[in-house]
Amino acid sequence: MSLFALLGLAGSAVGQGAVQVSAGSGALLSPRLNFSAAEMELAQAVAGQPYLAEFYGGNGLKPVFQGAEGRALREALRRVAVDAPQHGLPRSRYRPTALKTTENGLRAELLFAGMLARYLSDMTGGALDPQSVSDQNHRQVRRPAIGPLMAAFVDAAYPVAFLRQQAPAHPAYTALQDALAGPRKLTVPTHLPPAPEAVWRVGMRGKGVLPLRDRLASIGFGAEVADPMLYDAALSIAVSRYQGAVGLSADGIAGPNTIRYLNGDIDATTDWRSRKIVAALERMRWLGGEDLEARHVWVNIPEYSARIVDGGAEVFNTRVVVGKAEARLQTPEFSDSMEYVVVNPRWNVPRSITVREYLPRLKANRHALSHLDVVDGRGGVVARGSIDFGRYTAASFPYRMRQKPGPSNALGLVKFIFPNRWNIYLHDTPSKHLFGNRTRAYSHGCVRVGDPFDLARALLSRQSSDPAALFQRALDSDRERWLKLTPEVPVHLVYFTAYPDKSGRIRYFEDVYGRDDAILRGLDAIALDSAGESE
Repeated sequence: MSLFALLGLAGSAVGQGAVQVSAGSGALLSPRLNFSAAEMELAQAVAGQPYLAEFYGGNGLKPVFQGAEGRALREALRRVAVDAPQHGLPRSRYRPTALKTTENGLRAELLFAGMLARYLSDMTGGALDPQSVSDQNHRQVRRPAIGPLMAAFVDAAYPVAFLRQQAPAHPAYTALQDALAGPRKLTVPTHLPPAPEAVWRVGMRGKGVLPLRDRLASIGFGAEVADPMLYDAALSIAVSRYQGAVGLSADGIAGPNTIRYLNGDIDATTDWRSRKIVAALERMRWLGGEDLEARHVWVNIPEYSARIVDGGAEVFNTRVVVGKAEARLQTPEFSDSMEYVVVNPRWNVPRSITVREYLPRLKANRHALSHLDVVDGRGGVVARGSIDFGRYTAASFPYRMRQKPGPSNALGLVKFIFPNRWNIYLHDTPSKHLFGNRTRAYSHGCVRVGDPFDLARALLSRQSSDPAALFQRALDSDRERWLKLTPEVPVHLVYFTAYPDKSGRIRYFEDVYGRDDAILRGLDAIALDSAGESE
């Protein structure tokens, strides 16, 4: 009998002895009169809890955590509750003390079942709602149905292994867990002399390179030595690895800030790295329903990078510019499907920019912004001399603004479309100089791409034996051309301030929008969600 029929009949039978119940399709189900008192009590207890109602409705209201038969299931849940911090989750969320001291009866059944539902939900889609963390987080979590997962746990030959398999299987999740469990010790032995502050680049030579080498080698960042006083390429690579490990810009130049970290003047072993990892683990759980092994575009906002991943391996990487830190200009987080490469695009100026930034300038001088056309509702260009800009407000302005295709177009010569209601996309830009900056948060929310032609050719490679020629023909046309991506390519705009590189080493990035703290506060809050239990 279906879940809703069982719960409906049980709940109504208490007062009436018999009832007709709709299962949602309009069908009437025959009443059942032989519920035991225990079944009725269980049905009433879980009726308001969707995950538990689905599970117990599917198994005929049978307790599963009682007596000797439920011992292996209880022990499995006790073990993973204790291990919750390995996932960056608060142990008290799973009430380990109560699990340890409660065995039989309805209270025990509900305690273990509730903990199981919570654990499975957390592992397969995160403990927090992404959209509650930031109003710029639009991620839709693809969590599997929890009721069937609960049933599969009950039937599993190895319950502990089953539970551990519910966490994201992606190598990045494992690398983050490893880093959280045993962060690399970055404290240099005190007997080593400090390295003098300087700015060391490849090709420079001096005695100060010697203590720099020694201090790096003492914590596992040694480099092959050809000339001990030469700051060579191998040493630069070692410095870059160290910089990434402590959260500095990994440019391979040993400047004063890097040397202060290395000398211990700035503590590189504080808890900030662990906090970034905890936030990253939750973000990975939000992505648990996405196929991150399949071909996709991955834009990590704090890293200022976009890459194509195929078969779990990075096959393309480019620098990007993202939205400004100002709240209304930040690049949002979400996933979608990239459908088109648009060559020689026109720029339809977003209305927010038109009325907030451009209309005041047009009121002062109707000939301002001469590179933009004023366009009516039908798409026709309107002569500026025929418009009294001064009569309009931001709310009443009836026109749009548009820029013709060309090298000076704000979108450059190519953009990458994944239609979404926030009007966010990737695109080229004439402002190439910005890609040389370490911090690259300058846009109005869209993502500017450092190597857009290479990205276009890489994306088109699945549908053409000569993607370069296909792209070039469209470019040479000097007209706006929409090239359909077949198949479409998933795109993930993500926000990881800690994430492993190709070698598995965790790299740390500046929290440019300040979004980590909201996750950490949320996880602190759910640590208190333990029915008043003190752990």
